Amino acid sequence: MINVTRVKGDFGSLIQEKLNRQAGSLEAVDRTVKEIMEEVKKNGDQALLDYTEKFDHVRLTNLKVTKEEIEAALDNADPEFLSVLQTAKENITAYHEKQLEKSWYSTDGNGIVLGQQITPLKRVGTYVPGGKAAYPSSVLMNVIPAVVAGVSEIVMTAPPRPDGQIDANTLTAAAVAGVTEIYKVGGAQAIAALTYGTETIPPVDKIVGPGNIYVARAKKFAFGQVDIDMIAGPSEICVIADESANPSFVAADLLSQAEHDEMAASVLITDSKKLADKVQKELEKQLNQLERESISRTALQDYGHIFIVENLEDGYELANELAPEHLELMVPNAFEQLAKVRNAGAIFLGPFSPEPLGDYFAGPNHTLPTSGTAKFSSPLGTYDFIKRSSVIYYNEKELEKVKDQIITFAEEEGLTAHANSVRIRFEK
Repeated sequence: MINVTRVKGDFGSLIQEKLNRQAGSLEAVDRTVKEIMEEVKKNGDQALLDYTEKFDHVRLTNLKVTKEEIEAALDNADPEFLSVLQTAKENITAYHEKQLEKSWYSTDGNGIVLGQQITPLKRVGTYVPGGKAAYPSSVLMNVIPAVVAGVSEIVMTAPPRPDGQIDANTLTAAAVAGVTEIYKVGGAQAIAALTYGTETIPPVDKIVGPGNIYVARAKKFAFGQVDIDMIAGPSEICVIADESANPSFVAADLLSQAEHDEMAASVLITDSKKLADKVQKELEKQLNQLERESISRTALQDYGHIFIVENLEDGYELANELAPEHLELMVPNAFEQLAKVRNAGAIFLGPFSPEPLGDYFAGPNHTLPTSGTAKFSSPLGTYDFIKRSSVIYYNEKELEKVKDQIITFAEEEGLTAHANSVRIRFEK
């Protein structure tokens, strides 16, 4: 049901062979996405309405979610769920406030001031998927860091249901998080609208949020016209565990990601054949109790894996090569092992820090690098919603001290206008 492999060395090749989830040719997808984006760029709202009818099977007359629709969602929200959202918001806000950067300036006291000015982005768009499930947690994770950063206009797009409404929990989360505008549009057409703007939807400066392959490719093509957070792939979890780990905990955490979709990857790395056997039995036992059993079973069969290594030192090297979105360390003295982790989106320490704690509640962001990109990228954070501008001031006396050096440098590069820009200020 789940693949088991004993491994020794050459971890890069192993990852490519056993866990390669790269899609096949994307030419057909890219053609469709480019066609959609060009149509929206050309025909604006009408294109959005037509694509919504084609893909979401509803004919809308108004793309914007009204104040009354948002208030209705809040009024009808389950009080307990609303309370959980508020507490999660507080935790996420507190965590991301610690990431805030401040403008800074330095001076030598003789007429030179250097610094860096921090400015929040003005307008950000967040995409919320509406396929296999609704994810109000993603609304909180994508919106709250922007609010903390000081973004003044936060736009949300989400595909409508056949009744023409957006999922009520998604609307509730948007209201709690601080979204300022909401539109009923999904897919590549939503990314195009946020990129180019339409009669109803003004363009944004940056687009964040996960989506299907069409949304991901649209974000890739939008990059450059606007900024994006990342190209998110299917979800993944890696658990490093030794014989002391509770097999039922390990199995439950592997399944917590397998239920996302059929391409989710759930990986256990262990030096214990005994634990591997127990986890296999637990997976089968727990699978039978899941609502999304079919999705989870397919994910485990196709992309789930148990790697049995000779020792956990090799296990950490294998995990670093995998660079997983979520990494759990179910080993004794987990904090002492933390330094061995170089590549991971989020790291969960010990048996009572399960991955869903990070997905929903603890505070760190759950929008994380996938598909090995944790080797060079980071979780979504407050820092993704600000710009840094360099600040330079020299008075006449200080510029005169260095003018000849600048002129020499410029002339060595053959840029005589650069040299003249400095020289002209000191000509008699």
